[in-house]
Amino acid sequence: MRTRSIVLGSILVLLFNFVTTTARAADQAAVDEATKAAHRWLKLVDAGDYKQSWNTACSLFRNAVTADQWAQQVGSARKPVGALVSRKLKSAQYATSLPGAPDGKYVVIQYDSDFQNKSAAVETVTPMLDKDGQWRVSGYFIR
Repeated sequence: MRTRSIVLGSILVLLFNFVTTTARAADQAAVDEATKAAHRWLKLVDAGDYKQSWNTACSLFRNAVTADQWAQQVGSARKPVGALVSRKLKSAQYATSLPGAPDGKYVVIQYDSDFQNKSAAVETVTPMLDKDGQWRVSGYFIR
């Protein structure tokens, strides 16, 4: 009976490790896809194409702010810091719950960024998995 319990316990540990590894792989795939989406979106913002950045943002984002409001808000945040000089990925974390946001699939990405008029900034870009299954940006902040 003891041998049977040990074998059953070992099987459960292996099953748990398999499920955990599979979940981590899925999370990493989500992080990879979301990071690509963030990179494409940041290119639009860096180029000053704020209207297109709004058009390609997630539906939650577009429902929260109009294109004109977004252009004004992001323009007032980006203009004082000047042109992008460099951007380096700092972290990317998968999450299903964020403060002030509905539950969903998110990746919170932070970049160490240097701008023409502001060095050592931190940009936070948060893509989410949109209703159509595509990763799109739902939030952007510069500190």
